[in-house]
Amino acid sequence: MVISVASGKGGTGKTTVSTNLAWTAARSEPVVFIDCDVEEPDSHFYLKPGWKEESEVKVKVPSVDSGCCDGCGACADFCRFNALAAIKGDVLVFAELCHSCGGCKTVCPGDCIDMVDRKIGIVKSGRNGDISIKQGLLDIGEPMAIPVIDSLKSNIGDGLTIIDCPPGTGCPMIETVTGTDYCVMVTEPSPFGLHDLSLAHEVAEEIGVPHGVVINKSSEYDSLIDEFCLKSDIPVIGRIPFSMEMAVICSRGDLAVEADPVMKTRFEDILKEVKSFAEATNNTQR
Repeated sequence: MVISVASGKGGTGKTTVSTNLAWTAARSEPVVFIDCDVEEPDSHFYLKPGWKEESEVKVKVPSVDSGCCDGCGACADFCRFNALAAIKGDVLVFAELCHSCGGCKTVCPGDCIDMVDRKIGIVKSGRNGDISIKQGLLDIGEPMAIPVIDSLKSNIGDGLTIIDCPPGTGCPMIETVTGTDYCVMVTEPSPFGLHDLSLAHEVAEEIGVPHGVVINKSSEYDSLIDEFCLKSDIPVIGRIPFSMEMAVICSRGDLAVEADPVMKTRFEDILKEVKSFAEATNNTQR
């Protein structure tokens, strides 16, 4: 089973939920935790893994042989991402814009282009007890997170996998959620939380991933989210109360389920709900 934990916006408590769910699940079975928030990963503050391995993530980009190239511009005309520009008999390569399709090499009439490796990030592997942890980190200044996310998702195995998604509803979030068995959407009872939850819901509906909502910072304003979920037929699978104690626990980098017995029970209930909905949905699809 693969569970993704997403949010329409940053700051809702997505990583708080995903890491506490991972710790809760690991009390009864091995868990793979994958941090796909590769622009700003922070799950290690809570799970505190001992890092064992680190590997580079590389993509293929064009390298033009200027001695061979006559500047015909066929490669630049083909590229829809403006990663190549033919100027005065030469070709400039803007590697950060390249999507590694290899089309420029294919259309070059003089066979003057080779595709070479370019590092864009790293993937780290570690462990804390029964939690195997994979975390990606995009290099500073790199615009495309998806190759790092794809490298991370290749670690999905046959057991329980929990994935911490990038915030928002852009390409990185879509790539991460796609193919998962269930998506936990973390939101907050505010107009901003509701707006971005509605966007995340639309994304999950479009890509066909079943999903439910956890309301973090739950308060007397929950009706804002409850009404939307009822109207949209989205189950509310858990609530985490707004409290100073919870804020202090998280600010220390501690797991709420270890520090507070009440939160331990609450996350056990959330995990049961998630598994129940995911299994029911999968059985229906079969």
